[in-house]
Amino acid sequence: MAAKKKTQEPLIIASKAKSVLKAAGCNTSGDAFEALNGYVYWLLDQAAKRAKGNGRKTVRAHDFMA
Repeated sequence: MAAKKKTQEPLIIASKAKSVLKAAGCNTSGDAFEALNGYVYWLLDQAAKRAKGNGRKTVRAHDFMA
């Protein structure tokens, strides 16, 4: 029996992102926004870890820069 894939709540407005890509002359595949959403979750997790590592509860803009 295959393991169920954990789904994450969408954080990306797909229609907005799709129009940006379309303006750049690109098409999008069906799984593109799922991957982008996963990347955003990862970025948020990394920023939270950096803030906590610096003794803060507040995530700041520089926490997203590696």
